[in-house]
This record gives sequence, structure tokens and C-alpha cells, in this order.
Amino acid sequence: MNTRTLFDLAGEIADWIPPVIEGEIPHGDMPGDKVEIGQGHIDKANTIFPLLVPMAAQAAEKTGRCVIAVCGGSGVGKSETASLLSHYFRSAGVGAYTLSGDNYPRRIPMYNDAERVRVFRVGGMRGMLDAGAYTEETGAALRKLWADESDADPKLAADKPWLAVYQAEGRKALAGYLGTSLEQDYEELSAIIARFKAGADKLWLKRMGRTEDARWYEEVDMSDTAVLVIEWTHGNSDYLERVDIPILLNSTPEETRAHRRSRARDGKTDSAFTTMVLEIEQKELDSCAHKAKIIIAKSGELLSYAQYRALMGEA
Repeated sequence: MNTRTLFDLAGEIADWIPPVIEGEIPHGDMPGDKVEIGQGHIDKANTIFPLLVPMAAQAAEKTGRCVIAVCGGSGVGKSETASLLSHYFRSAGVGAYTLSGDNYPRRIPMYNDAERVRVFRVGGMRGMLDAGAYTEETGAALRKLWADESDADPKLAADKPWLAVYQAEGRKALAGYLGTSLEQDYEELSAIIARFKAGADKLWLKRMGRTEDARWYEEVDMSDTAVLVIEWTHGNSDYLERVDIPILLNSTPEETRAHRRSRARDGKTDSAFTTMVLEIEQKELDSCAHKAKIIIAKSGELLSYAQYRALMGEA
């Protein structure tokens, strides 16, 4: 099926011309995910691909296979950019497959959202107890805030020191859950990567929908696949093993929230709690950004790590 190897493509990349994008192209394997490719995504992929190919060829020197992770906030176009990169490899005669990391949380979205809230609230209450800020009165007031789901709103803590303690300690607890192995099944995905790099011809890959009974595995033919492209917020995490080339697409929490709203992916995208989650996830991305081999700004500009740090310092 392949007409060229990564090494062949690396030798020809100077003369590479982006293929014309017509109609739909194959995208990641997350059930029901929406991928709408626009010119901005194409521009990013066109910037990334010529830089990526020599890196991929070097990474594949021993096994002939390479694993790329496209990471970033959910408003930055990971799915679209990863789909385009896989399409470019295939158009150039090199087999590629796009895998969505969103198939590998430990809980379906509904239950994971509930667990995030539970972790935040339990951590907040324990913090109040440790600080001597929990009383019958503050407990009753807190339950009222739970009822209207406003307990994470920082504006409400301005004149309530007990609520400020609750929010600070809840946020700390939530940061110890989001993006960790408590939330995401890094072990399973790392094992899949290991089998791919070991030359497996077929892989059983997980599919996860939005209900408890919507979980299954599909056997995917990898015999002609040289490049595995993982699109995932946590694709550059220290918990995920054996990724060769992390690519960071930069976004701010506000840009991420706006994109989630446009995709109608989950409800309550404007809530204080969702804002907190996005801010914590952004800190996770920042902490691992130094490992990224390629960094692209929201505008599509190629960034050095120093430029990225300066940009995020201004955000």
C-alpha cells in the first residue's frame, strides 16, 4: 500500500506541495466527534508538515514507525490538524492513522464530569474543616451554592472568607485529579503505542461514546501504517509513554471555552467550574510545553519555546 517510506519522504520534502483538500477526509476515531476543517487548520498543517517529516524519519530509524501527538486545549483544532497531518502522510504514500485520546478516560464523560465535581467539593470541604472555617451555618450556605451550581464562582467569595478557603482547597484537589492517571487510562494507551512500535499488524483500539453501554473495541489493520497520530489534550503528558514527537497547538482558556461552546460538546461551557477546569488544564499543558518538538500559536505562527513562554506570560 505504501509507495514510500518516511525516509524517502524526508528526502523529498523540500519539493513537497500540499495536496488540495476536497470534501471530507478521514479523521480521528472518537465516536460522534465533529471535525470541521477550515483554512486556519490547513495553514497550521502546512506549516507543521515540512518540519515534521524529517523528525518522523529520524524517530522511525529503528522500527520504521513513528508516534506523533497533537496536543493543546480543546479550542485549538487538534482533531482537524491531526486529521490533516495523517491525510498529508497518506497522500504522500506513507500510511498513517489518527487515534483520539478521548477514547481513553477511565469514565464516560457524564460520570467523569460528576467525579470532577465530587473531587472539587470534597477537597473544598476538607480544606474548610482543616482551616476551622466549617460551621453549621457555612455548611448550610455551601449546600445552597451547590443547588444552583455556583460554589466555584470566585466573585461570590469576595466577602466570604470561608468560601475562598473552600474554592482554593477544592481547586487544589481538582488539580490532583485532572489529567492524571486517576482520570485518564495512560497505561492502556501507552501499551497500544508500545505494540504499534513493536510492529503489530493489528491493534484492538477502544471506542467510547457518551453512555455507559457505548464502549467497545475495534480491530484496526496497521500493517501498512508507519505513522500513528494521537490527537489529545494530554498527548504531551509525562504519564504517556513512547511518544516520539509532541506537537503543541497553543490556546488560552477563553479560546478553548469559545470553541467548546461552538461545538456544543458539553453543557455549561460558561460556568465558573468549567473555567476552572480549563485553567487547570492550561497549567498542565504549560508544565509539559518544554518537551514539545513543534509549537504553533493560535494564529498559526511557529513558536520557539522562549517565544511561547513570552506569549503565555502576556496572556
